[in-house]
Amino acid sequence: MDQRKKIHPSKFTLWVAIASIIMMFAGLTSAYIVKRSQPNWTTFEMPVVFWYSTAVILVSSVTMHLALRAFRQRERVKYRTLLTITAILGIIFLVLQWSGFSQIWSTGITFSGAGGGQFLYIIAGLHGLHVIGGLIALILMFFRAFSTRLRNYNAVPVEVMATYWHFVDLLWLYLMVFFMLLQ
Repeated sequence: MDQRKKIHPSKFTLWVAIASIIMMFAGLTSAYIVKRSQPNWTTFEMPVVFWYSTAVILVSSVTMHLALRAFRQRERVKYRTLLTITAILGIIFLVLQWSGFSQIWSTGITFSGAGGGQFLYIIAGLHGLHVIGGLIALILMFFRAFSTRLRNYNAVPVEVMATYWHFVDLLWLYLMVFFMLLQ
């Protein structure tokens, strides 16, 4: 008997959402490339703090991976610790991003005029919103991990969260490389 392996509905929904997000960012970065050939285009310099935020989000991806592994191995304390570290690193990433955008804003790159700043704020701002969404999910998982009432060892929510978190990490890497190459 041929048994097909079915994808969990939550995982399928996540992959559809990821495909949609990829298309949105592909459209925005394509528009950036087209618009940069216009006269009066202003460029910006990427603040060094973005390199620190990149390192932080990469480390958070590692801690999320380790949290998933700890959950699968039913190492509850380790899972809780790694999930907490991931959430803290996510918050640090956002703080560093805010600092970087504040530095760009202080150089006069704002929403007025024609230039790369507007695209940077919109594109990275949308990425930030996706990170905030991930942080909200992480915080909900945090409370579930520390709940004494819930003893469910269903790994699907943790797998979905890990996949999403790795995706926003990779998306930031793409955006960082994109803006560095097109400066």
